Amino acid sequence: MAVAKARIFSDALGMAVTVNVILPQEKDLRPDVKLPVLWLLHGAFGTYSDWLRLTGIERYARKYDLAVVMPAAQNSGYADMAHGGKYYTYIADELPKKMRLLFNLSDRREDNFIAGLSMGGKGSMMIGLANPDKYSVIGCLSAGIENVQGGFARGRRHELICGGQDVSGTYQDGFSSAKKILEQGLPMPRIFHACGTEDFLLESARATRDFFQGTPFEYTYVEAPGAHTWDFWDEHIRQFIEFLHLPEK
Repeated sequence: MAVAKARIFSDALGMAVTVNVILPQEKDLRPDVKLPVLWLLHGAFGTYSDWLRLTGIERYARKYDLAVVMPAAQNSGYADMAHGGKYYTYIADELPKKMRLLFNLSDRREDNFIAGLSMGGKGSMMIGLANPDKYSVIGCLSAGIENVQGGFARGRRHELICGGQDVSGTYQDGFSSAKKILEQGLPMPRIFHACGTEDFLLESARATRDFFQGTPFEYTYVEAPGAHTWDFWDEHIRQFIEFLHLPEK
């Protein structure tokens, strides 16, 4: 596997940004082969290097010749912020286009997956459900469609992201996006959702579980011993990659 650090200019954000990319080295050198890709999101107070430094993501991806793109989104909630950058536009639209110009990444829905932890888990649900034509599988670790604990709904970060506005029915409302998929017969991403029994966001995870169970979504929920820790995320990102059902190399 090759690990690249790409420094690009984001038009959506109006600044230079850094992205870590894991690439299957042999296949990436062949221009006729387009790689399946996981867009992997960090949590609050994290950055683009977290997954590489703190998990075995490179080893897990190598087994399946899977490319992994790990951007930074600050504490944006992966939204177009009311008072801040347009991180939803950057992650969901601009970044895939620019990464595909630089690397042999597939643009086929069945080859694109999005996952994350905590803020990134909520972000993967938000982006994946709002763009079901772009992602075939969503992974959410230690989060829910809405992360209601910790006072976020009333806190400063929420004000910066939403500007005090009601986001019901917008792309930020994952429940609304899921209902739209069902009502309009849109492509339905498979979902892998895991949370620790000692995690402070367990209530949010269970509320999301209760919503999806009984729907036509292919939804897998894992609740296992663990807290809001890298030990839990390392184990369950490995399980998520197995959930993709990619052929082994």
